[in-house]
Amino acid sequence: MEAGRQENQDDVTRFWREEREDGAVYSAYLKKVTYRSQAQLEDEHEREFSHLMWETQKIRVIKAGTLEKLVESLSTVRGELDSTYVNIFLATYRTFATPQQVLKLLIDRYQMLKLCCEDDRTELNELQLKTIKSVISVWLDTYPEDFREPPNYPCLHTLEKFSLHFLPDSDLAGRARHRIERLTKDHSANEIEFRFSICEEVDHMIDNEYHKPLTFNDISSHTFAQQLTHRDAELFRKVVPHHCLGAVWARRGKKGGKEAASVLATIEQFNRVSLRVIATILKTRDHKTSQRAKIVQKWIHIAQELRELKNFSSLKAIISGLQSHPVYRLRRTWSSLPKDTMVLFEELSEIFSGENNQLNSRELLMKEATAKFPDLDSQNKTLKRRNMQKRQSWIDNGIVQGTVPYLGTFLTDLTMIDTANPDMTEEGLINFEKHRKEFEVLAQLKLLQSAAQIYNFKEDTHFWIWFDSVRVYNDNESHELSCAIEPPMEGSAKIKKKSASLGHKPAKFDSSKFGLFACGLEDRSSLSSIPDTITASLAGPLVGHLLSEISLARPMMSHSSSTSSVISSDSDTSPSPYRSCDTYVIRVSLEPSDQASTHIYKSIMLCNTDHTNTVIQKVLEKYSLEGQPEDYCLLQILPDGGELLIPERSNVFYALNSSIDLKFVVRTRAEHETLTLRRKGKRRGKKLSL
Repeated sequence: MEAGRQENQDDVTRFWREEREDGAVYSAYLKKVTYRSQAQLEDEHEREFSHLMWETQKIRVIKAGTLEKLVESLSTVRGELDSTYVNIFLATYRTFATPQQVLKLLIDRYQMLKLCCEDDRTELNELQLKTIKSVISVWLDTYPEDFREPPNYPCLHTLEKFSLHFLPDSDLAGRARHRIERLTKDHSANEIEFRFSICEEVDHMIDNEYHKPLTFNDISSHTFAQQLTHRDAELFRKVVPHHCLGAVWARRGKKGGKEAASVLATIEQFNRVSLRVIATILKTRDHKTSQRAKIVQKWIHIAQELRELKNFSSLKAIISGLQSHPVYRLRRTWSSLPKDTMVLFEELSEIFSGENNQLNSRELLMKEATAKFPDLDSQNKTLKRRNMQKRQSWIDNGIVQGTVPYLGTFLTDLTMIDTANPDMTEEGLINFEKHRKEFEVLAQLKLLQSAAQIYNFKEDTHFWIWFDSVRVYNDNESHELSCAIEPPMEGSAKIKKKSASLGHKPAKFDSSKFGLFACGLEDRSSLSSIPDTITASLAGPLVGHLLSEISLARPMMSHSSSTSSVISSDSDTSPSPYRSCDTYVIRVSLEPSDQASTHIYKSIMLCNTDHTNTVIQKVLEKYSLEGQPEDYCLLQILPDGGELLIPERSNVFYALNSSIDLKFVVRTRAEHETLTLRRKGKRRGKKLSL
C-alpha cells in the first residue's frame, strides 16, 4: 500500500493538539493522505475514483525542547529525514549550541541506535542510522564554516575518528581528512600572504604604469555606481546568513564581532560610502555655493544610477550621508539645486521612509528582488520620460540587473524576532518556534544572494585608490566644517521654512550619528546590551547610529524619525512579520535619581492585556531591580518633550498614543511628584516674569 501512496491537493493537514513529553513540546497535526487502489496501480489509465482509499497520519512538529530532543527530531518518528526541520536547525542552532555539542549528540545517538540494532535489528533503527549519516553529510557540505576551527579543527578530527570506526564504507572520513588538509594549507598560506603582502604591494606599485590620481569630478556617475555595486554585491554574496541572527551579530557571544565578520564587513562598507558623501561636500569650504551644489547634485545622480542597478545598500548609504545633519543644514547649497534634482532626491529618500516599519523599501524589494530590471517612475515629467527610455533600452539590449538589498532590513527583522521571542520557555526548554521565524528571514536573504550573482562588473583599481584616499571626518570635525560653510546664526527657523516650501520634511538627526548604517531611532539605547567586543569592533559613529536603533524591538533602517513598530503576526498581507493587532514592542528607560541622565532604553513586549503594574514589573525585571510596581509610575514621552502619565490601573495597550514613538520612562512616584512640583514652579516663575 505504501508504494501506491499519492498525496494530492485534496490532502489536508490540520492542527490537532499540543503534546508534551519529558524534555519536549510538540504540535501535532493530522494529515489526510490519499491512496490508490491496487486496480489503479496496475492500470495507470484507470480513473475509478470510487476505489480511492484514505489514511489519516499524525505529524509532530517540535515547538520547544532540550538540545537532545531537538537533535533527536532531525529524523521523524518514522525515522525519515525531515528536510525542512534539518534546514531550520542547521541555519539557526548557533544561538543555543556549539558545533561541538551538536556533533557529539549526533554521534552519541548514532552509537546508541547502533547498539540497539545489534541487539534487536529493526527497520526503524536502520532508517534512523541512515538519517543521522545524511544529516552530518548535509551539515558538512552546507555549512563548512562550522568546521573551520584553526589550528586544531576538533570537529573534523572527531568526525574523522567516528567515521573510521562506525562508517568504514562511507566517504565521510575521507571528506573530513581532505577538509583538514585543505584548511591547514589555507591557514598557512594566509599567514605567508600577510607576511609578504607589503613587499608585494611595493613591487606592484613600481611595476605598474603611473596614473594621475583621480578626483571626484573625474569619475562619472555611472562608473561610480558600478564600482560601488561591484563591491557591495561581492560583500553581500559573502554574508553568512546565520551571522545575521540577532543573537549572533548584535549582542550575545563574547566573540560576537569575530563570529559576525561577514555582517560587519558590509556595515563597514556602508559607513565608508556614507562618510565619503559627507566629506566630499564639507571639504569645499572655499568653494562657491554653486560649486558645492554641483557636488551634492552629482551624489544624487550617483544615487539614481544605483537605483537603476537595484543596489539598495549604497543607495541608502548616499541618502543617509545627504540627510546627515552637517550636510542637510546647508540651506544655501540645497536651495541652489535644480528643481528636477530636488524632486529626484525626494523620490529616492521616500524609498527609505521609516513609516510603517519601512513599508516602501520592503515592498520595493519584494517587487524587484528577482526582476530583470527596476520599475522606475517619477512625478517629474522629464525624469519619467527619461526612465521610460532607459527601460526600453534595457529591454532592447537584453540587460538584466542583479539586486543588492540593504542588509539592515534583514538585521531589523532578525533582531526584532530575537527581542520579541524568549530563548527559553517557562519550562526551561529551547524555544524552537523562535528559530522557525528566524529561518524565514534567512531564506529570503539566501534568495537575494542568488540575485546578487547576476552582476558582472570588473573592479577599477584607480577608482578605489581615490575612494580610499578621501579623508573622512568625525562628528565634531563635520559639525565645525558645516558651520564654517554656513554659520549657525542664520537660524534653524529659516531652514525649516525653506524645507517646507520644497515639500521636504526634515528628518531628526543627532550630530553624533550621521550618515551611517542606520536603523531609525535617535538614542543609544541598546549599547548596554551589546558586548564590549562588538562595540569596540564597530566604528564609533556606527555604534552611535546602528546599535541605538535596535532598541525598538530593534527595528532598523531609517535615518528619519522613527515610528512605532508592532510585532509578531503570521498574516500574509502584513508588510513584515512583526505587525500585529495585539502586541507592540516599546522602549522603556528607568529613571532613578542617579541614572536620570543616561536614558538607556530597553525593549519590552507589550500585549493588549498588559496593565500598568504588569508593564512596570517587566521593566523592573529587565533592569534586575527589586521593588513593588505600585511604587513606580509609567509615562510615555511625547515629541514636544512632555510626558503622558499612564493611569495606575489602565490597560497600557489602549492608553498609549500609538501615533508617535513608543518611548516610555518609569520613575518612582515620589520622584515624579517632586519633578512635577518643580516644573509647576518653573511655569509660575515664567508667568511672573512676563
